[in-house]
Amino acid sequence: MLITLIILVLAAIFFMNGKIRSDLVALCALILLLVFQILTPEEALSGFSNPIVIMMIGLFVVGGAIFQTGLAKMISNKMLKLAGKSELRLFILLMAVTSAIGAFVSNTGTVALLLPIAVSLAASFHMNPSRLLMPIAFASSMGGMMTLIGTPPNLVIQNTLTEAGFQPLEFFSFLPVGLICVGVGTLVLIPLSKYFLSKTGTKEKQRGYKNKSLNDLAAEYQLGDHLFRMHVAPHSPLIGKTAAEADIRNRYDLNILEIRRITVPQSRFFKTISQRTAPNTVLLPDDLLYVMGNFDKVQHFAETYRLELLDTHMPEERSAINRNSLDFYDIGIAEIVLMPTSGLINRTIGESGFRDKYHVNILGIRRKREYILNNLKDEKMHSGDVLLVQGSWNAIGHLSQENSDWVVLGQPLNEAAKVTLDYKAPLAGVIMLLMIMAMVFDFIPIAPVTAIMIAAVLMVLTGCFRNVEAAYKTINWESIVLIAAMLPMSMALEKTGVSEYISNSLVSGLGVYGPIALLAGIYFTTSLLTMFISNTATAVLLAPIALQSAIQIGTSPYPFLFAVTVGASMCFASPFSTPPNALVMPAGQYTFMDYIKVGLPLQILIGIVMILTLPLLFPF
Repeated sequence: MLITLIILVLAAIFFMNGKIRSDLVALCALILLLVFQILTPEEALSGFSNPIVIMMIGLFVVGGAIFQTGLAKMISNKMLKLAGKSELRLFILLMAVTSAIGAFVSNTGTVALLLPIAVSLAASFHMNPSRLLMPIAFASSMGGMMTLIGTPPNLVIQNTLTEAGFQPLEFFSFLPVGLICVGVGTLVLIPLSKYFLSKTGTKEKQRGYKNKSLNDLAAEYQLGDHLFRMHVAPHSPLIGKTAAEADIRNRYDLNILEIRRITVPQSRFFKTISQRTAPNTVLLPDDLLYVMGNFDKVQHFAETYRLELLDTHMPEERSAINRNSLDFYDIGIAEIVLMPTSGLINRTIGESGFRDKYHVNILGIRRKREYILNNLKDEKMHSGDVLLVQGSWNAIGHLSQENSDWVVLGQPLNEAAKVTLDYKAPLAGVIMLLMIMAMVFDFIPIAPVTAIMIAAVLMVLTGCFRNVEAAYKTINWESIVLIAAMLPMSMALEKTGVSEYISNSLVSGLGVYGPIALLAGIYFTTSLLTMFISNTATAVLLAPIALQSAIQIGTSPYPFLFAVTVGASMCFASPFSTPPNALVMPAGQYTFMDYIKVGLPLQILIGIVMILTLPLLFPF
């Protein structure tokens, strides 16, 4: 028991610290349980074959197909048009749409889908996107409470009940709880978001909140101070070469943003043709290059290739030029925010392959309040970084399809709100509907895990993904390994008597005051712990304790287990407790205190409401 407790405490410390990935921490804890022979190899590895893990893999694939076919975006966009010109109606509809989508697919994917739409809608209503972004993150978690598959903690308590021999929950057993959460959350967030999230604050913050045009982004990142024009002289060694052959990016750490070809030389008002800076663009005499980078490197590049540098390094002499030099015609600029689960985290810009794979340049990084514009090639990307990318609008549009690693922001309104419906969308909708019917109605004699596996395979076989690799990319393997490695921990807690010891402590301390007091203790213990470690890990640890506590006082375990899943999912006071909270933080430029001001009152109020209503929905 002592060894298991030490392993559990160490795992919790590393979870809270966050410097080591949570899945790796869970695996290390699992290995320690094996090394100290607390669990047998069969018991330790049982989590990887657990139905809950297989269901989550299938649900990631099904949700990915719903996004990739454009079905979810089409539905949300159509519904949001009903908002008309009412700001209040927009807020309520956005909360409702987010909750509805979050009930069936991952909450992180739901926020990734609606984030750019919310930014565009906020701009059309002349309101700060910050008022909408945090609420949709919270709404995605609330919506997850409405169905069995909406959030991993729901699957965890289902697994705990069935393994203990209790009647399993039905697909919509969670619906009343979820509706109460969404209703209370919407009512509370209407005033809280308006009061705390609508204020612009400093000029810097104000600049980040509005729907940014190309010029807004250029001004925010001070591109004019790092942008230089070069004239390709008739005898330059660069003539006849491509940018790739000159290896400009690697040798000089410079980006050629645009090439303008002069058609009427020697004229101040010449007509130009803007070209996308492809690696195979052959440079010709009198071309005008727009180069971005450090001035010393720009000067070295100009001297090496005998280019005429048209702009000076002195800001007062450059200001008049820069006001007119950022008109990139067909060349677009946009921001992308890295998702917490992105595979690019801790990789350098040079290793990312953005230029080769997606034909865009990385011009800068916004990291909290810091802007990084120089020596980007060797700069490592962090979770929550906002990258300023530059390329054609088609290339930026392709970035929007990569939902697993980032979300595209900062495009003009007509670009960000554009909705394309793939011809496979109706088919994906039918498959998801059949999966839900198979899980809801008893006349279809298959287990939920079977229905989800069938749906996931059908999504791939019917072409809702471009290929099988695209389906695999939608799976969040960190979450899968975390759950699979932590499930045996609950087995170790029960096997060594830790669960019984903790439940005895809770019962002896709170049980004497009645089941309501014990329910409140379990709920707020779960809620507090979720502020420091993931909601899934919290649910895995506390579900068996809640079950044991209920059995000891002779009451139904259902309200206590619902207290665990709701307490684990309704955690809003920290940006790191759930992936959606972390995802909107850089996009909305929120501070930790913003989550405290808005999320903590909401978290406490929902807790109080749940403690009073759970016994009514699921009697003791």
